[in-house]
Amino acid sequence: MAKDGMYGDTLLRLMTGLHRGTIRLTGGLLGWRIGSMETVELHTTGRRTGQRRSALLTAPIHDDGRYVVVASRGGSDRHPAWYLNLVADPNVELTTRHWTRPYRARTATPAEKAELWPTVAAAYPGYEHYRKRTNRDIPLVICEPADGAAPADA
Repeated sequence: MAKDGMYGDTLLRLMTGLHRGTIRLTGGLLGWRIGSMETVELHTTGRRTGQRRSALLTAPIHDDGRYVVVASRGGSDRHPAWYLNLVADPNVELTTRHWTRPYRARTATPAEKAELWPTVAAAYPGYEHYRKRTNRDIPLVICEPADGAAPADA
């Protein structure tokens, strides 16, 4: 199976840098959607450093203020650092094109994942390819508003 997944660390960093650059250079006109998926910036607290960390991710499911992101890391046999950070501290922030708000993140239960996975894979078939490439169970992360109320413009 894939040790580093479909993409190595250097390529993942390059792709993220290009994505961030696209958002910045276009003033946010491009980069906040990829196909049918909304892009979110997930802000976590580093589990070892305590410093604020951020990751640009696609959210194949976003409804009623809830966002679901996939800890795929391109099919790597290792979890992404952002996932390990939110497991250690589930209090996160999400930034969309229009706002930044506090959220609480949690790993989907097996039953939730079974229900959500077909929608995730339909939004981006690459997720199914990643799932087949790795020995680990790729977590789905459900981010819900910290106060429990859906944002009016989510």
